[in-house]
Amino acid sequence: MMFKKYVKIPEERLRLLEKNKEMIEKIQKELNVKIGISKEDGISIEGDDGLKLMKAEQIIVAFGRGFDPETALLLLDDDYVLDIINVKDYANSRNRQIELKGRVIGEKGKSKKMIEDMTHTKISVYGKTISIIGKLEDVQIARRAVEMLLEGRMHTSVMRFLEIEKSKRAMFWM
Repeated sequence: MMFKKYVKIPEERLRLLEKNKEMIEKIQKELNVKIGISKEDGISIEGDDGLKLMKAEQIIVAFGRGFDPETALLLLDDDYVLDIINVKDYANSRNRQIELKGRVIGEKGKSKKMIEDMTHTKISVYGKTISIIGKLEDVQIARRAVEMLLEGRMHTSVMRFLEIEKSKRAMFWM
């Protein structure tokens, strides 16, 4: 039985994907799916394995949310997940959304980098979303840290939260 899914991503990301033949070929080869790109329909993914189809969709969505191909392709590994936080859930006005994304990024990207480093995840702030790729447990901690910033918590509180989580995990792995 053949399955088909359609994925819409922002036009500028669609143009980049069109140019990235290696990425498309790798997804097709690794997951045994066929990917088609059209300006009207977006991206079509066809295959006979529903799980592989969903995985291909996640990779395309991750690329559409601003991740580079290398990071999006981490999702080929079953241990990696994609989590998307909609900034609109935390702010109504466009200006407030921009402000909140700025809080997550931090001065010269410091906050974003700190969360990524302490949780072993990758974060993309793009459009109205903040997306995270990593191993499930790491993504859950990174998501909580991002949510804390979106809720208005001080950066020092978020840093303390991350330190506590890091030490809990260090004890667990000893």
